Amino acid sequence: MKTVLAELITRISSGCMGEEEILRIADEAAQAYADPQAFLAANPDINYDDSFPIPLGEWVVVGSLPETVLFQADTYMDLFAQIVASFGPGVAFNIKPKQLAKTEALTALNRIQIQMGSMNPENGGYVLMNFSQLLDDELQVVLVYGNDVPRVLELCAEAGIAAAPSLEALKVAVHV
Repeated sequence: MKTVLAELITRISSGCMGEEEILRIADEAAQAYADPQAFLAANPDINYDDSFPIPLGEWVVVGSLPETVLFQADTYMDLFAQIVASFGPGVAFNIKPKQLAKTEALTALNRIQIQMGSMNPENGGYVLMNFSQLLDDELQVVLVYGNDVPRVLELCAEAGIAAAPSLEALKVAVHV
């Protein structure tokens, strides 16, 4: 499990995290998956109980990802503002977060995906991907290189972590 988690975190972090940090999170999460009670006993500061909708190992992964990797928000405007901030001031975007304020969810997400898909073309652009179960926010996504999407979906399936490309998932949800 540690190997699967290390590769998954490496791919969803798109170069934002160092190998040492990735391996530490993967190791802790693998321990939490393998023996949740022992992990909680060894880490009493972990705020987790059986009422959470995800396993402890997944909780460790989600809770350990920095805000430059896991984006959580209640609106697409706030989500995009976080994504823009994670790239820093040296990266230009064609749209501004406030331009998404009065748009429908599907329109806003489509605009964000077009913007992100045009960046980093040598890696297939970025794809917004829903990651894990929603906990406190309406939106919870990671950015994945387009070329990595199939492998990330495989790794998530292997680890039992819910994941789907955000735009496709919303299109399905809207047309149900």
